[in-house]
Amino acid sequence: MAIIVTLDVMLARRKMRSKELAEIVGITEQNVSLLKSGKVKGVRFETLDKICHALECTPADILDFDPEG
Repeated sequence: MAIIVTLDVMLARRKMRSKELAEIVGITEQNVSLLKSGKVKGVRFETLDKICHALECTPADILDFDPEG
């Protein structure tokens, strides 16, 4: 897939655990884990918005694009 999820990197930079992010965003830890691993086919903009607010970042900080992916 050409979209690379770098949520784990941003969590590390913010010194935040997946559990804490899940509680703030209102999703399960399992869903955070799936997002981190890139095993999801999509993410709601509402969820992405909440993640960005929680991590004080932009979507570009947690999503990357590899044209050869």
